[in-house]
Amino acid sequence: MTAPTTWRPRLADGTAPVLAVLAVLLVALAFAGPAYSEPAGYLALLKRAAPLVLLAIGQYFVIVSGGFDLSVGSLVTAEVVIAARLIDGQESATGWVIVLLLGFGLLVGLVNGLITTKLLVPSFIVTLGMLLILDGAVFLWTGGAPRGALSPSFRVFGRGGVDLPVLGHLPWSVVILLAVLVAAVLFMRGGTGRTLVAVGDNENAVRLAGGRVDRLKVLAFVLSGLLAALAAILLGGFAGVSAQVGEGLEFRAITAVVLGGVVLGGGRGSVVAAAAGALTLEALFSLLNLLGVAGALESAVQGVIIIAAVAYAALGVNPRLALRSRASTPEPARRQSPPHKENR
Repeated sequence: MTAPTTWRPRLADGTAPVLAVLAVLLVALAFAGPAYSEPAGYLALLKRAAPLVLLAIGQYFVIVSGGFDLSVGSLVTAEVVIAARLIDGQESATGWVIVLLLGFGLLVGLVNGLITTKLLVPSFIVTLGMLLILDGAVFLWTGGAPRGALSPSFRVFGRGGVDLPVLGHLPWSVVILLAVLVAAVLFMRGGTGRTLVAVGDNENAVRLAGGRVDRLKVLAFVLSGLLAALAAILLGGFAGVSAQVGEGLEFRAITAVVLGGVVLGGGRGSVVAAAAGALTLEALFSLLNLLGVAGALESAVQGVIIIAAVAYAALGVNPRLALRSRASTPEPARRQSPPHKENR
C-alpha cells in the first residue's frame, strides 16, 4: 500500500532569482532608511508599488500569450482624467464612475485583442496606435490641464486603509493587490491559464488541438485593460489628477515582467515572478532615491534591465535546466538529430 502523496508548493522556473534579488533589496532598504525599520515602511512600499504590480500582472497575460500591450500607460492617464472630469468632487458620482472606468478598460482591451486577432495586425503596432489615440484624445479633451476633482470616497482606495494590531495601517491598495494576485495565480493554475501559456509557446499546436487561440488572446488583452483600469483607480487616489500620471508605465510594466523571467515572445513565465519583478523594480528605485541617485537614471536602469534579462533568456543561461535537458536526451539523438527551428 503506497503512502498518500501530499501537495507541496513549488516555485516555477525563473521565480527564485527575482525573489532572491527582491530579498536583497528589502534588506538593503532596512539599512538605507530608518522608515524601513518597521513593517509600516514596507507596507508603504507595497502601497506605492500596487499600481505597477497590477499593470505587470496584466502585461504578463499578454506577453506570455505572445503579444505586447503598450497602451496601458496612456489608458491609466485617460482613466484618471475621465474620473476627475465626471466626478468633479461629487460623492454621489463615485460609484457609477468607477463602474464606467472598469468598463472602459475592458473595452480598450477588447478592441486591442480583436484588431490583433481578426485583422492580424501585430499587437505591438495595435497597442502603439492605441497609445497615440488615447494620448491625443486626453490632450484634446483637457488641453494639457485636466479639470475636475476626485471625490474623497474615490481616493480612499489609493490612500485609505484599515488599522491592524501588529501591522499597523494596512492600505486598501495592498488588500486589492493581494486579492488580484491570488486570483491570477488560481487562474494560471487552471486549464485556461495553462492553455494561454501554450498559445505563446506554440500557437499552431494549440490550434490543431482544438484550442480557441483567438479567444484566449483577446482574453489576455481584456484582462490587461481591466487591470490597467484598476491600477488607475489606485494611482488616482494615491497621486491625484495629472495629464502625465500614466506616462512611461507601459515600459515599467514590461521591464517588471522581463525582470521576473517571463520570456518575450511568450510560452514561459510565472505570474508570481512578474509581480515580484514589479515589486523589485519599485524597491530598486526607492533604494536609489535613498542613496541620492538622480531620478533621471531610472530610465537608463530600466533599459539595462530589459537588455540584460532578454540576453539572459536568449542565451539560455540556466545551468539546472540545461543539465536536465541534456540528461533526458539520449547520446545518439544528440549527435545525429539535425538542427531544427521551433515553431512559435
